[in-house]
Formats: sequence, C-alpha cells, structure tokens
Amino acid sequence: MSNICSKCGLPKELCVCQTIAKESQKVVIKTEKRKFGKVYTLITGIDTTEINIDNLTKTLKSKLACGGTVKGNTIELQGNHTKNVKKILVEQGFAPETIETK
Repeated sequence: MSNICSKCGLPKELCVCQTIAKESQKVVIKTEKRKFGKVYTLITGIDTTEINIDNLTKTLKSKLACGGTVKGNTIELQGNHTKNVKKILVEQGFAPETIETK
C-alpha cells in the first residue's frame, strides 16, 4: 500500500506539495565578492521545510560545474552564475516571476 502525504492527502507518488511550494517561494539571487577577489553566487529565500535544499544544491552544482555549499537557508556557489541559476531554477519548477536577481 502506498503512503499518504499528511499535507495534501494524496498518495506519495502523486503528492504536489513540493510543486506548490516551489511556485510560492520568493527567491533572491545575488553575487558577493569575498576574500582574494573571489565571486560567489548566493541564493536565498528558499524554505527548507518544504523543499530539499541539499538536492537542489547538488543539481545546481552539477549543471553549473562549480563548487558550492549550503549554509543555513542560503546556497553558495563559487563563481558568477546569476543568469544560469535562474534558468535552472525555472527548469526545476520555480516560477520565473518569483525569482529576483540583484
């Protein structure tokens, strides 16, 4: 028997909670210059209770071919990837209207 999601009441295979959560997020993408002039791309505003931030980070790192980590609710990627990150987040199901680049 399949398990039932406690949030939406649908079977786990048909659960739409994460899809709805992705569309309602307010994501901010910005760059920051750090030690020795290195540039980092910071992605904030992702709710970690509804979205698996570790899997999202792993996907971003593999598609962008860069290093990165998760610190708190912020994804830090090495290098300036602001344009490419937005494209990948839209592919992953985030609404393009809710993604802000600074």
